[in-house]
Amino acid sequence: MEVTYGVLVFIVGLAIGSYLNVCIFRIPKEDSTVFQPSRCPICNTRLKPVDLIPLLSYLLARGKCRYCRQKISPRYFLVELLAGILSVVLYFQWGWTIDLAAFLFLSYVLIVVLFIDAEHMIIPDELVIAGLCAGGVLLIYNLFRPFQIYADRNWWNPLLGLVIGSGFLLAVLLIGTALYKSDEVMGLGDVKLMAPIGLFLGWRMTLLALFISVVLGGLFSLVLILIGRATRKSVIPFGPFIVLGTLISILWGWKIVHWYLEIGHIMLP
Repeated sequence: MEVTYGVLVFIVGLAIGSYLNVCIFRIPKEDSTVFQPSRCPICNTRLKPVDLIPLLSYLLARGKCRYCRQKISPRYFLVELLAGILSVVLYFQWGWTIDLAAFLFLSYVLIVVLFIDAEHMIIPDELVIAGLCAGGVLLIYNLFRPFQIYADRNWWNPLLGLVIGSGFLLAVLLIGTALYKSDEVMGLGDVKLMAPIGLFLGWRMTLLALFISVVLGGLFSLVLILIGRATRKSVIPFGPFIVLGTLISILWGWKIVHWYLEIGHIMLP
């Protein structure tokens, strides 16, 4: 039965991933993601239902539009597959709970953020607001039944997560701007993105997500510098690393914390 449910969740995740592709393509252009029919991003031909089957349509058409025969970005396939896999992994971790619904929603928003910020170096306010609205609902829910990832019953836990997440990055932005006399140290969108993440994760996992994000971002920047693809003054979007740090914290956060504590206990005399 669990496998059957997993397959159903995967299929639903693929369908949602198809819609996420619409959001990734249209939100930066400020187009409607609901009221406009799906079209080829190259020739603008209106797509038929057979062209909208997640994964299969891309594979059967060999990554090309059936009408203009131009290559379609593999991002469409990747986003659908990522949404499907994440949906299944989250389902098997959280089961049929409010936690599953919350983390599915956050994960879908973060997928859109990842690809938009990587391509356009912006984090649209619409996505932050959507996350804050859902986080607000979660905050109210937490007053009656504690959210599992918080690991305590303190009503202020998600609010502290918001303050720590956005507050830390805001401090980095202000200090960096003052030291380097530049407003390109970090985008304000990164600061705003951590607000809903803090509400969803609580203060403990928010700290972990920040730590992982900084480490991944630093390592990625170092590699680019070493291979000559960037310099110390290059602007690299930080949003994708926030997304990765958050997803890792959702999936394995407490396991990482327990592992760290065990290692620390072994190393202490």
